[in-house]
Amino acid sequence: MSWTDPDGEGGGQPSGRRGRGRRRTRRIKKLRRLVKAGIAVTVVLAFLVLGDRFAVLFAERETEDQLQKSLHLEAAPQVEIDGFPFLTQVMDKRIGTAHVTVPDLAADRVSLARVHATAHDVRLDGELPSHLKGGTVHSVDGDVLLSFEDLDRELGASQVRFSKLGPGAIKADGQVPVGGQRLGLHAEVRIGRSGDRGVSTDISRMRLDIGDVAVFRPGRNGGLRLTPKAAHAVAEQRDKVRAMLAVPVIAERAGIGRSQIREALRSESALGRLTGTPGFVAKLMKINLFDVVADQPDLPAKLGVDPGLMGAVRGVTEPQLADQLDLSFELPRTPGDIRVRRITVERDGIRVRLSGGALPFGDTTKARAAGGR
Repeated sequence: MSWTDPDGEGGGQPSGRRGRGRRRTRRIKKLRRLVKAGIAVTVVLAFLVLGDRFAVLFAERETEDQLQKSLHLEAAPQVEIDGFPFLTQVMDKRIGTAHVTVPDLAADRVSLARVHATAHDVRLDGELPSHLKGGTVHSVDGDVLLSFEDLDRELGASQVRFSKLGPGAIKADGQVPVGGQRLGLHAEVRIGRSGDRGVSTDISRMRLDIGDVAVFRPGRNGGLRLTPKAAHAVAEQRDKVRAMLAVPVIAERAGIGRSQIREALRSESALGRLTGTPGFVAKLMKINLFDVVADQPDLPAKLGVDPGLMGAVRGVTEPQLADQLDLSFELPRTPGDIRVRRITVERDGIRVRLSGGALPFGDTTKARAAGGR
């Protein structure tokens, strides 16, 4: 093995070991340069991402302000813009997708708990990215939720509660004040579409419960009639049966033959046979107590119905009850073309599917309105 020193004399390190040391040193320096370059690139990318996200936040806040002014909202909506990088979208003045949520939007008598929409192909106007003047949404789809909880609160003066009955129907149960008393109210509400922007309600099977004694149904074919429980109780008390059968209109309303009534009023056994027939209770339930009270003013009291309350109930009309259960509403008018597509009743409320497009916001709305004049 040969040994050399820098001056060519003996006594130095082996040449192979020294060469390996120099190569290792160069690799370490190269690795350090790569690490520094990597850190620099990471820092630059981090600043670019951070700047992009700040630009998104700025644009979202600006859009929220513009939408609040254009739609005359009490509270600013929430806007979330999709896509990365965002700055390239801004420079192109075109956003692919954005999500908008509007809480507590007033609609006629009720408030819409939540309006959610997804905007597609949003064209922006202004000196971007520093100043956003407005823009136009090419197409939008979304949904509106009218929650039962809000309905219970906002229409709760009558203490009525709403719940799902079927895909297009709602059940209403509660109480309403009538004649100084609170009577049980029950009805069915069918939900449908009214034009392109409205939701209609068709209310049916309305009734007021006077305790467990009588049921009032408003309308042309309605009236005040005994409940099954009360009719059974009357059938077992012959003095009350006689009092009812003594009213001439009973034969017509209950479908009991006049000869049967005359015989029952004369003979105890005939009365027993009549009241013992399987269909007698059902016949009693057909009798409209409003017809009875004209000839037997004291009979309702004997049956357990307050005569004063009868007068108050008789004055209740279908429109009055329907007004307390009316859930109809129309979407607030907005620039552009927003339409109701589908309506469903869900567990937590009424959901309305929306779609549309050509929706301007900000100064673009004013420009379009001025151009339309």
